[in-house]
Amino acid sequence: MQQFIDAAPGIRLWTEQRGARDAAPLLLIMGARASGVAWPEPLVDALAAHHRVIRYDHRDTGRSTWPFEERPYRIPDLADDAIAVLDHLGIDRAHVVGMSLGGMLAQLLLADHPDRLLSATLISTSALSSTPYTRPDGSTVPVAELPGIAPEVLELWARPAREHGPAAEVERQIEHWRVLAGDRLPFDTGFFRALEQRVIEHTGHHRTSTAHGRANHDGMLRTDRLARNAVPALVICAPADPVFPPPHPQHLAQCVRGASLVEIPGMGHALPPAVLEPLATAILRHTGAVTG
Repeated sequence: MQQFIDAAPGIRLWTEQRGARDAAPLLLIMGARASGVAWPEPLVDALAAHHRVIRYDHRDTGRSTWPFEERPYRIPDLADDAIAVLDHLGIDRAHVVGMSLGGMLAQLLLADHPDRLLSATLISTSALSSTPYTRPDGSTVPVAELPGIAPEVLELWARPAREHGPAAEVERQIEHWRVLAGDRLPFDTGFFRALEQRVIEHTGHHRTSTAHGRANHDGMLRTDRLARNAVPALVICAPADPVFPPPHPQHLAQCVRGASLVEIPGMGHALPPAVLEPLATAILRHTGAVTG
């Protein structure tokens, strides 16, 4: 079921629900510049076999309001949008699964709204914490010295987006996914072409916004609150992630009190077919262990 909700004055968000209405709710939060339909259908269906799955379009993506050029917002406002989705749908508490920027928003929910979460799964993201990383040998690494984004990703992000029409935009996004997916699994061009074509069809145009990259990121650290976390949390380690490579997931698992860590072999900063079954299994095992 699809519907629009009013998250804030002048902000309407597209939402979709799938699965049994009386099943435990599970909210999917996508990454920067990505609409809700970027969650692959097989993954959504696998989760919806056990949960009432909700996905939605962030501001400036998909069918939601694109307000940034006239009314800039802060990244934490996107976390408020997630709470607004739950409020509008009458959901008191939900399992939350966030990827990349969505994983950071899920951390904001862990820190600021723990009473609204049944559990959290954090995928391909970094810790909103200033706590140093402790290596297995006991030595520590300051957060600023953890590995940065791979040069090939930065180079791709630095290229200006030229207007060449929908077909060219699909090919540009395929190249983007090829780099983000890493080099440990075969790249499925057809899968990502179909994904991008679905995003364009859903959105109604092929333009993408840079709003999330330009939005104010200040005030996002939640070091102390994450260290006191009491919500069951799972960190997904993507060993081939060129954006937040190891030990970022290990660091995140250290920063979020009580978090467990599961590695998906070969996974990068993308959701290709090869990772969907093990990812769904890890998420469902985590949510299934939670009572409440």
